[in-house]
Amino acid sequence: MSKDIPISISKLAKNQSMDATVRLGKGGVTDALLSELSEQLSRRRIVKVRANKGAASDRLHRNQIFCEIAEKSGSTIVFQRGNVAVFWSGK
Repeated sequence: MSKDIPISISKLAKNQSMDATVRLGKGGVTDALLSELSEQLSRRRIVKVRANKGAASDRLHRNQIFCEIAEKSGSTIVFQRGNVAVFWSGK
């Protein structure tokens, strides 16, 4: 189940000026990606992840990848649009 997301976190996640600090490449969900995301989530409230064009074949596959990242990192997807998702640690 998803955690209750505060309105302030939701607004931050939808801010278009926030840059993606983690990139998902053709290699998919790797240990390096998960450790980088976890490290950033320990320092920041939210982290934006951008999937490169070759990372997912279609929308469904991209959604599955983002859900896998959230599950493995213990985070919550706050906002997702296109090839970008914003993750929140819940803290």
